[in-house]
Amino acid sequence: MRRRVCTFALVGLLLLGLTPTAPAHAATLTPTLASRMAAVLTAETINYYPSNAGWTFMWTGFDPVRIDTDLARAATLGATDVRAVIFPQTFGYPTPTTAYAQKLSQFVGIADTHGLSVKLTLFDWWAGYSDVAGSTAWAQAIVGPYADDPRVIAVEVKNEFPPGNSAAVAWVGQVIPAIRGVAPTMPLTLSVDGATGATGMASLKSQLAATPLDYYDFHFYGASERSLAEIRRAQNAVAPSPIVIGETGVSTHTGTEGEQAAYLARVYRGAAEAGVGSVAPWTLNDFASGAIPPNSAVSTMPAQYKFGLYRTDASPKIATTVVGGAWTTGVIPSGILNLGFEAAAIDSPWRNYLPAAGTAVITTEQARTGTRSARFAGTTRSGSNLPSLLTSPITPVQGGAAWHAEAYARGVNATGITEIALSWFDINGAWISQNTSNRLPTGTSAWTRLSVDATAPATATSVQLHLKCGDNTGTVYYDDVAIS
Repeated sequence: MRRRVCTFALVGLLLLGLTPTAPAHAATLTPTLASRMAAVLTAETINYYPSNAGWTFMWTGFDPVRIDTDLARAATLGATDVRAVIFPQTFGYPTPTTAYAQKLSQFVGIADTHGLSVKLTLFDWWAGYSDVAGSTAWAQAIVGPYADDPRVIAVEVKNEFPPGNSAAVAWVGQVIPAIRGVAPTMPLTLSVDGATGATGMASLKSQLAATPLDYYDFHFYGASERSLAEIRRAQNAVAPSPIVIGETGVSTHTGTEGEQAAYLARVYRGAAEAGVGSVAPWTLNDFASGAIPPNSAVSTMPAQYKFGLYRTDASPKIATTVVGGAWTTGVIPSGILNLGFEAAAIDSPWRNYLPAAGTAVITTEQARTGTRSARFAGTTRSGSNLPSLLTSPITPVQGGAAWHAEAYARGVNATGITEIALSWFDINGAWISQNTSNRLPTGTSAWTRLSVDATAPATATSVQLHLKCGDNTGTVYYDDVAIS
């Protein structure tokens, strides 16, 4: 059987006018399904396009020098694997052109020089489900040359597959065994979009019982505070099959870069708690104007240009410290939540709640420690709700666990209510309850410790810490927050 597979792979290369290129750094042993799966489940994967050439533009304007520079940076950060997304209409269909097959071969080679393996994603921007013959021929031609190549560790048959489309399900049910015919030791997977989530994954697993996948690829763009619960829900949907998180992240278009860092920190902590060993941020780089092909709907969405760990000038965002730590040491930087308010505004994950009733401003007027604090002045309220400064911890919430939060507050002619609170939410984001601290006395006061101890409700999957200040005609300062 192995001779036959090798023959198919060689034939695929010869048909494209190529010869196999010897790996530079990858292991020389012929990979097995087990060895590849072990690599998949622990890969430090990065999603990737160049900042000036997203999606199909990466291939039509293939720039090996830029790709080499980018992948070197990813490897230095701690990546061990990179995702390459392939488009039938760009590569040539149903027979890939020699030119584009060479570009893919060169990409795999560049990745290998930096110690990165490659995961291939096929059939992106594709809905030709009636053409099974053409699809299987194309997939075999793309995958066959890498059947026994240890530099390629997995194939995602289609990005964000639609499990509710019966024609698509019938189509992929034939493409999967066709790929296995030329690459029996290649792990195969599918992803569904973030909105479909665990429900779509369960549907997919049920419908593909006759042609099962080796693992499932979970794309997570939900509330990071609930990441542990969402990851476990995805795991349960496809158990006992394993999962990886193939895409996750948040845009810095409207939120701060500090919010992006905290988002990814929560996802990595949730994944570690759930036993998921591979989490792939979307994406390495921000995209420059014009970098996303205009025929893509995402080209008109400003947020899609700002998911990168690096800006378009290659300068790092603070999220690189989170991802790099997760990839290399497993340790998330302790200061990522900016609990002492010393970070620059762009690097802070704090956000205002009910800003129309009052907002917190970071100031150097007063500080218990360091040089900065958060100041409220002239606040009102909205019904029974008070304006606040809020964040969520990195540690995942589990029902029944004990929590403690504290902050120091100081008033100058303060009125109204100043307190901190832990607000609990369920897996669907519905508010459950809150626990509040002692209140700051009105008037002018010294720095006063406000603290709250609570047990997470049984159905809680996330918590928000609120530094509240309402109905205050004076000034209140907050500093030195802690939550655990």
